[in-house]
Amino acid sequence: GRIATTVVKAKELRRHADRMVTLAKQGDLAATRRATSRLRITYNKLTPKEARAVKKGDLASYNRDRRVIQKLFGPLKEKFKERQGGYTRIIRMEKNRVGDNATMCYIEYL
Repeated sequence: GRIATTVVKAKELRRHADRMVTLAKQGDLAATRRATSRLRITYNKLTPKEARAVKKGDLASYNRDRRVIQKLFGPLKEKFKERQGGYTRIIRMEKNRVGDNATMCYIEYL
């Protein structure tokens, strides 16, 4: 994923994104709960029909928040397993934002 935003917001987001990956690398239940609370995620209870669909592999019934936690504690955890920090990159754009001339950039995971 890549997000286009201002440099100031990207630098602030980098702090939080790196902390979330560090929690994911711990991988235990307490880390999952801390990440969930920091992201202010509420889990909606699944109906029995939705739970059966999820067991079969259909994640469409999950809300967006659940998918974020699954991605964080799944592929991102494995991707950064050997890395000791610096999980995000800020790439400055050539053009500034129209209107207030703010410096724009992309922030992305490595």
